[in-house]
Amino acid sequence: MNKGDYHHLPHVKEQSTSKKTLWLTLTLTSIFTAIEIIGGLLSGSLALLSDSAHMVSDVLALSLSMFAIYMASRQPTSKYTFGFVRFEIMASFLNGLALVAIAVFIWYEGVQRLIHPEPVNMGLMLGIAVIGLVVNVVLTLLLHRSTKEEENLNVKSALWHFIGDTLSSAGVIVSAILMKATGILIFDPLISMVIGGIIAIGGAKIIRESYVILMEAVPEQFDLEAIRRDLSSIAGVLDVHDMHLWAISTDHYSLTAHVLAHSDTQPYCITLALNELLKEKYGIVHSTIQIEHAAIHHHGEYGRQFLTLT
Repeated sequence: MNKGDYHHLPHVKEQSTSKKTLWLTLTLTSIFTAIEIIGGLLSGSLALLSDSAHMVSDVLALSLSMFAIYMASRQPTSKYTFGFVRFEIMASFLNGLALVAIAVFIWYEGVQRLIHPEPVNMGLMLGIAVIGLVVNVVLTLLLHRSTKEEENLNVKSALWHFIGDTLSSAGVIVSAILMKATGILIFDPLISMVIGGIIAIGGAKIIRESYVILMEAVPEQFDLEAIRRDLSSIAGVLDVHDMHLWAISTDHYSLTAHVLAHSDTQPYCITLALNELLKEKYGIVHSTIQIEHAAIHHHGEYGRQFLTLT
């Protein structure tokens, strides 16, 4: 991008806390995933294998999240003027889809095991599940702390993965105990299907949040009509229309608006007042305001009502 192209809002996200947390999480997850896959195959537990399948998705999701964080730190170019922060949302959307796909796979395998129960090595299953629970609790707490320090939908999607993992490990432990106590093998697929349901809920939540941003809908925390009323209350403003408010990423918001102004008012003063209001009251620092005059800018029947006021 041309060095003379001034941007008062940097379109990058430097998130050192999220980056360090994800690196640590990715390393520990990769190690435990390998252990759980081997343990699931040796024990024959579907609950353990379903949890390991989810762990594999965690490794892929975390890798994608890491890539998104590095992409978001790149400077804007003459082609990508908003930078690469939107990649965070694309990665989150894919992670959400992966969660739902894994849940469907777990349900399918669960039904197959209900029809055709298979023997399970409950001792090995229980031992690995206990280790998994400890690992997942630690990683869930790390990610939760990171989301409190820095806003990142990618880290939120990773957190949902590990909330599912923690519940999954707990479910595997309960399944092993129940099977050992009763000898009934269907507890293994039943609990794995419950785990699948929890995973699907988390995936659907991430898909919805990222979809809203990708569709450039008005973020839920903003009331567009309330903002319009506040902007219209500025001295010299006759009307505010053609407003758009959207999120580039989880904490980068943009607003554009056309403002019909009184001819006796300096447009620079109005623009400054509008920008200050947006920044101070709503935290919106990236706004583009077009000042218009009813006699010059044609708005048909709608605009005629303001001609006598200018």
